[in-house]
Amino acid sequence: MLVVITAVGPDNVGLADPIIHYVTGLGANIAEIQMYDHDEEAVFAMFLRVHIDADLYNSLRTALTEIGRLKKLSIRVWSADVRRDCPRIAICTTYRPEPAQAVLEAIAAGKINAVPAVMIGNRDNCKGLAESHGVEWRNIGGDKGEANDDRMIEILDEYDVDYVLLARYMRILPATSCWKYAGGRIINLHHGLLPSFPGIRPYHDANEVRMLTFGATCHFIVPELDAGNQIIHQETFSVEPGTKIEEIVRIGQEVNEPTCLVEGLRRVVSGEVELHFHRVVPRKIHDPSH
Repeated sequence: MLVVITAVGPDNVGLADPIIHYVTGLGANIAEIQMYDHDEEAVFAMFLRVHIDADLYNSLRTALTEIGRLKKLSIRVWSADVRRDCPRIAICTTYRPEPAQAVLEAIAAGKINAVPAVMIGNRDNCKGLAESHGVEWRNIGGDKGEANDDRMIEILDEYDVDYVLLARYMRILPATSCWKYAGGRIINLHHGLLPSFPGIRPYHDANEVRMLTFGATCHFIVPELDAGNQIIHQETFSVEPGTKIEEIVRIGQEVNEPTCLVEGLRRVVSGEVELHFHRVVPRKIHDPSH
């Protein structure tokens, strides 16, 4: 069984040792380990990917939760295998409803085997969409749309979600949030082709260099913004020379972006791909149990 362990908290000495010792004491095989120790921010973060016997999973969660309590660490133990047939999804939005709506419709149609556990927004623009599909809605935004990142994590934990889907969620997650749900659990939709067109105006940027092909990118989020190599799926469309930018944006937002996000999420949920050492790989390459 492949298990992801994350630990985040105030920096101190001796934080990693009890976690690693307990895991190795179970006979687990450590497949990946990353650590972050930033003196200026006084933050400690650790990520482990381990192989263990499935019957040890619950005891592992219990023991590491207790270690987290003693060491004042926020520890999460998670495995995609627990709910492989029907994982729980949190859909995060800001303004545009089309990507989230496409995901909800794909789930309802059986194209994606998942449960939309909750929708989270820093604006209320998509509240009606959630209600129309019978999905719980939570607003974490202030008067100006500033997001309460700690509240988001609380909601994700409350609804016991497997994957966090940023469906045109127009806020950057802080590194601490990314560490807490590291290991290929945060999926983002970018409305441009990466790595060529990052930023907030990829349609305009591509149009300014006379591109006739535009696209969207579904990718995993990692704590390091520029780590690269996390692309899950890309979807493109082409236009005729002279097409107005308004029409390009419309096609992208209403048709291409939703299609891209649905296919990207389907690939993750179905177990076709996962994140390994910050690279998207077919799961079967390095998981001997699959």
